[in-house]
Amino acid sequence: MILTGKTAIVTGAGRGIGRAIASALAQAGADVAINYLTEPEDAEQTAAAVRAAGRKALLCQADVADYKAMSAAVERAVDEWGHLDIAVSNAAYSDRHPFFNADLSGFHRTLDVTMWGAFHLLHLVTRQMIHQGRGGCFVSISSPHAVLAIPTSMAYGMAKAAIDQMCRTAAIELTEHRIRVNTIHPGWTDTPGERKFASDEAIDKAGAKLPWGRLARPEEIARGVVFLCDPASDYITGSTLAIEGAITLPWWAKEGMEMQK
Repeated sequence: MILTGKTAIVTGAGRGIGRAIASALAQAGADVAINYLTEPEDAEQTAAAVRAAGRKALLCQADVADYKAMSAAVERAVDEWGHLDIAVSNAAYSDRHPFFNADLSGFHRTLDVTMWGAFHLLHLVTRQMIHQGRGGCFVSISSPHAVLAIPTSMAYGMAKAAIDQMCRTAAIELTEHRIRVNTIHPGWTDTPGERKFASDEAIDKAGAKLPWGRLARPEEIARGVVFLCDPASDYITGSTLAIEGAITLPWWAKEGMEMQK
């Protein structure tokens, strides 16, 4: 129970990677505030998983793109537990269209949720952690999209690239306060959100072609979050942990080598 006595807030924790992170933090000993926007039934299931680990769960409905709403969510967690030690920015939104045909409302929504939402959480919890004077840990779920140009995902890639720079800058500014800031780059992960873009059959077929032969599991990403939040990882800040099954390596080159044989 490496996080016993710690409290955490996780955005976009209703399902998928967010739910896995909330559950993993609870299993490590932390009480968890579960942020969600829609689908309260999913958030309740996440809360049930936290409570099953013997920890306290707090439901905090708020749009991460709305600073005032997120301020109220963070304040509620602090009022409930008296302090906030860990924050995980996981909430994201993505429309997928070629940028020249994109619906600009969806383009802006992607940036508002994915980029500004991450900044809102960082800004709010950092101020709270500085006030507490006991350090803290912030983890942002970024993406290989931050460095790879993926067709139809310009807004999402822009947002994730901004998050990476945001976290590196925050990490160096916050060293004196002992607030650690890190990012995780998950590979293609099997979540309900991914399956809105393709059928189960199509995703399974595509996953088999990846370097590791499958998509990542949400629990694997969550394990990385717990590692970064572990007090034993005190010397890790301003870093990016890639949990992506070699997807950013030139794995396509292996096919070319096979063709040359």
